[in-house]
Amino acid sequence: MVMPDQFAPALAYLDSIDPATEELIGRFEVTPAEELPRRLEHARRAQREWAALPVAERAKRLEALAGVFERRRREIAEVVTRENGKPLAEALFSDVLVSLDSIRWHARYAARILGEERVRHHNPIFKGKRARLVSEPYGIVAVIAPWNYPIAIPVTAAVPALAAGNAVIIKPSELVPWCGALLGELFDQAGLPVDMVQVIQGPGALGQALIEARPDKVVFTGSVASGQKVAEACGRRLIPSVLELGGKDAMIVLADADLEVASSGAVWGSCTNCGQACLSVERVYVEPGALERFTQLCVEKTKQLRLGPGLDPNVDVGPLIRRRQIERVERQLEDATRRGARILCGGRRRPDCGPLFFEPTVVSGVDSSMLLMQEETFGPVLAIQGVADGEEAVRLANESLFGLGASVWTRDRARGEAIARQLRSGSVMVNDVMSCYGITEAPHGGRAASGWGRTHSRFGLLEMAQVKYVASDLFPRGKKPWWFPYDAGVIELADGVFQALFGAKPAARWRGVRNAWCHYRERPH
Repeated sequence: MVMPDQFAPALAYLDSIDPATEELIGRFEVTPAEELPRRLEHARRAQREWAALPVAERAKRLEALAGVFERRRREIAEVVTRENGKPLAEALFSDVLVSLDSIRWHARYAARILGEERVRHHNPIFKGKRARLVSEPYGIVAVIAPWNYPIAIPVTAAVPALAAGNAVIIKPSELVPWCGALLGELFDQAGLPVDMVQVIQGPGALGQALIEARPDKVVFTGSVASGQKVAEACGRRLIPSVLELGGKDAMIVLADADLEVASSGAVWGSCTNCGQACLSVERVYVEPGALERFTQLCVEKTKQLRLGPGLDPNVDVGPLIRRRQIERVERQLEDATRRGARILCGGRRRPDCGPLFFEPTVVSGVDSSMLLMQEETFGPVLAIQGVADGEEAVRLANESLFGLGASVWTRDRARGEAIARQLRSGSVMVNDVMSCYGITEAPHGGRAASGWGRTHSRFGLLEMAQVKYVASDLFPRGKKPWWFPYDAGVIELADGVFQALFGAKPAARWRGVRNAWCHYRERPH
């Protein structure tokens, strides 16, 4: 077990803070930026050995990693709760369970997904080739991870990278250095080659330095502003990237929805992890006939939520991570109320619980002019807006700059799925919210300001591999008709091929190409 060094000097160390109390719980050494070239050199050496293993052998090592997570699940969750603040139940479900499921899935299916694939050429011209698609690793994948899911997010990026044959360097958020150190220990215990997974610790500038050290791919999760810097740095060096930059997820509640279930989903979706989730419910659009009752239920259920330190098993909502998060929530609420919104419950700090606690909040009377409906809130706030119908709800949902997740609530599944297809979003759930992140088969990622690329699922695994086309000619002694020299016979042959492949009379297609081929073969070469 990694133990925080309580006695190390603050210089060149990251402070680990318990957000429930704002007390210092440890200090962890910062990785000097000048070490990065050496670390990447060691990673490349380890990666060559790892990539030479069959995918099935890599899968066995991942099974060992799964065993480490399973045995230490409670300990992992407690470290997450101490440093992130979320309730222990959430740490177990959203960090440990999600990580473990991802590891098991990749151990089971990576070989099948990454295996060589035969290419069947549809064009008869190329029937004389035997071809395969081969997956190859990039080399070193840099994972720059956030603080809100300090185990699940880096693990679900690192595991497919490992399965595909890459080495991984993880740079956790500077707000969760204890979780970062624990991650390194967990990977070390799995028996992976030395230096295959390295954890570096430091502020945001260290992430920038990591990109400057030229890994072969970057996976970044964080804010839009930081993501723009990462994209720019990667673009200058032509390093491919996967960016997940947050969301402003919409929830559409149709008039026929089960309002008891929908309201419970809305309250949990807006307040889990104290609202500090990229997929959290931040905008709710409700059809007439459901608005009043839905709002009433949300207020009643929000008032019942219990605030407190996450290690208390009876607590529902923990603290925000830092004071600036509280200030961000307060700024948006102030703007909303100034523009006519009404706070129906919550909306205040709770110093009696601790310095970083904020009451879960329900707001009505909102509109798209308010910051609360434009910017990512990342706090325990549920904003409800009435709409004329489902069409208006779709229009308003799609007005956002973000496009990460959304949900639709209705008893009519066909209508719900039809609306889901109209939403510009990376994922949409009908009668559920956020659990798509915990489903390993579900690709995770967004569009527009929410970023690009995917993690999770076979698409996330394929993000970590480069595809190579390998073809062998079955008639290697024959010269190709499209090679030099060109003459009228080549033109005639080309015309015959066009007639054969795309002509309007199927019965006569190949007659012309046979004649052209005979003429072509008779010409001097």
